[in-house]
Amino acid sequence: MRALLVLPTYNEAENVEPVLRRVRAEAPGVDVLVVDDGSPDGTAELAEKLAAELGSVEVLRREGKAGLGSAYRDGFRIGLGRGYEALIEMDADLSHDPAVLPRLIAAVGDGADLAIGSRYVPGGSIPDWTWMRRAISKAGNLYARWMLGLSAHDSTSGYRAYARRALERIDLDRVRADGYGFQVEMAYRVQRDGGEVVEVPIEFRDRTLGHSKMSGRIVVEALLLVTWWGLRDLPGRLRRRRRRRTVVG
Repeated sequence: MRALLVLPTYNEAENVEPVLRRVRAEAPGVDVLVVDDGSPDGTAELAEKLAAELGSVEVLRREGKAGLGSAYRDGFRIGLGRGYEALIEMDADLSHDPAVLPRLIAAVGDGADLAIGSRYVPGGSIPDWTWMRRAISKAGNLYARWMLGLSAHDSTSGYRAYARRALERIDLDRVRADGYGFQVEMAYRVQRDGGEVVEVPIEFRDRTLGHSKMSGRIVVEALLLVTWWGLRDLPGRLRRRRRRRTVVG
């Protein structure tokens, strides 16, 4: 499959070279689009130098820090416009192992509309996290499953691959969330549109270089959005459930 990896960056000068080299080593056939939000540390310049060496790497420079969700939307639009069959999300800090890329792409090739790199299915793990951090993350994912009827155990994971057809069914202009909220919203939209969502186990590692861009505001935004979507769509889900029960009965 023609696959495009969308790699958002902001101040990732310490990580951009190792992540691009590892992506090229593990998935040599995957094209890469680095979406840089005007990093003052020279991330875009480093990525452009590596692009000339590695090949099939392009850098999209954006003015100012517009957010993770916006970066993925811009990258997906470019990928769809160029005819890619699979579009992939991955963090630039090496918390996501590039060795998993072929498995995510293979899952899409086997018919999945969304393949999520999951920490919370058998074989998945987060070895660097404390039990408290893991419990909070699991509770957030459980809440999203309960409120939205999601099948995925790890809807907040940012390591995933979409089939082209799944993104074509989504109006990206209407996807407004960022961070965790963006990941949950996209999984919800794919499932709500009848798409097949599968989970591929991954080992998630905390970054060792640079600083996390995640903030408390993004976490709160995600919780509020999940609550709003769940309450907004609850009548429709109940109607569909009643219809299924009637058909079965």
